[in-house]
Amino acid sequence: MSGVAEPALAKRSIIALIIALVVCFAASGLGGLLTRPNLDWYATLTKPSFAPPNGAFPIVWTILYVMMAVSAWLVWRSPGKDEDKKLALIWFGIQLVIGVLWSFAFFWLQAPAYGFGVIMALIVSIVITIVLFDRLSRPASLLLLPYVLWVCFAAGLNFTIWVLNSGYDFSQVQ
Repeated sequence: MSGVAEPALAKRSIIALIIALVVCFAASGLGGLLTRPNLDWYATLTKPSFAPPNGAFPIVWTILYVMMAVSAWLVWRSPGKDEDKKLALIWFGIQLVIGVLWSFAFFWLQAPAYGFGVIMALIVSIVITIVLFDRLSRPASLLLLPYVLWVCFAAGLNFTIWVLNSGYDFSQVQ
């Protein structure tokens, strides 16, 4: 009997991984749709010396979205309680939505100040997701650490771009 069940479980697991990848890359795609039309605007902004080259962003985000999908998949297949998994995956979805909202605020609205507010909420939602994932799967939570570190870096970049392009003369601050 277990010989018949194992291929079915393996098939369900592969389908679940594909779904996780599709969901993550759908969020990535939505963010890209909001970002791409505004890259000319982004090019006009004053950026700090620590800003990565534009070509680095799609590479880093692709790697991070794959890691996020695998992380969600590991939680889905973990032996934890269904209600714990559901809560963890809801928070995973919340942070995906907030990530898209950041692209909307920063790029689509061309509002680094709003983007900074959204990215701070994103960091909080990622940390909550990591904590909930860790209760179910340590590897799943560890896979999200590069993501939260990158988003913290992005928050610093977002904040600095906001300040550098605000028009306020900070040299007069005593």
